[in-house]
Amino acid sequence: MENQPEKIAIIGAGTIGTALGNILASKGQEPVLLHSVETNVVESINRDHINAKYFPTLMLHQGLRATTDNSRLEHCDTIFLAIPSVVVIGYLKTISGHLPVAARFVNLAKGFGSGSKTITECLKEEFPNPVCTMKGPSFAGEIINRMPTGFTLGFGDSEPGTRIPEMFAGTNIHLDFSTDLRGVEILSILKNIYAVVLGIVDAQFNSPNLRFLVLTKAFREMRRVLKWFGGREETLFNYCGYGDFTLTALNDLSRNRTLGLLIGKGFFTEHVSHELVLEGKTAANVFYQEISKTMPVEEHFPIIAELYQIFNSKYDIALFVNRILGFREI
Repeated sequence: MENQPEKIAIIGAGTIGTALGNILASKGQEPVLLHSVETNVVESINRDHINAKYFPTLMLHQGLRATTDNSRLEHCDTIFLAIPSVVVIGYLKTISGHLPVAARFVNLAKGFGSGSKTITECLKEEFPNPVCTMKGPSFAGEIINRMPTGFTLGFGDSEPGTRIPEMFAGTNIHLDFSTDLRGVEILSILKNIYAVVLGIVDAQFNSPNLRFLVLTKAFREMRRVLKWFGGREETLFNYCGYGDFTLTALNDLSRNRTLGLLIGKGFFTEHVSHELVLEGKTAANVFYQEISKTMPVEEHFPIIAELYQIFNSKYDIALFVNRILGFREI
């Protein structure tokens, strides 16, 4: 294995990239390559078998290698994308000369690629490579500690045509499958919006009754938005749907739930806005603007409409819960 070229690469050596890479390397069947622009991270992985920045107390498998060398990607047949959604397309363009045209891209990033286009749609426009996506309720710390974790493998063909299920066979990663590639991507964005909502509610009221009332209303609205954006209703019941939504909305490790808690307590400021990675804020604005081109958002998607007002105008947050409860659902 020492001199064997890597066939599996993960672009991004942050938490999720390192966690999945370590799980794949631990199978012992082939080396796995972590590609990073962070020289200190690469050095600590190769020298000490520790990702000193992201998992400083966990030993990594020796089959997990790291590099900043773009040419090491040239023999890979599967490339996982584990970098922030806003930089995926731009970064791949800068290293495109080292990306094999037959390598399958597996998108792990959750967010829009450009405007209202999903990352997988942008990948298909910009690159000849086959594309799929993996989304699900998946905190990286639990993955690397081998807690059973579910992902939906989304693809646009009649069958996956990929060795990904074989890669994860026998690990703590459990896959379900969907040919609704757009729906899987859209749900991974929507869940951030409604996680903010649940954070606001829980910051203002310590009420299980209210929490699950709003959770139900949010899930219904997610269904309507998903269908409006061309996704399929049944995708809601994959790991990427209900599972990822409830993990993000109800667990305090979620950044977007944390954003909602800050808003609900009155601590949301421009400083906070710049310090946090605000997928929910960006997504709410994109969805609102796209829907408003064809219909009044306030009438059909009132929760998104309220969040849009919070992010873009002076808003009395004390009125939020009563306002979303007061809308008649269509």
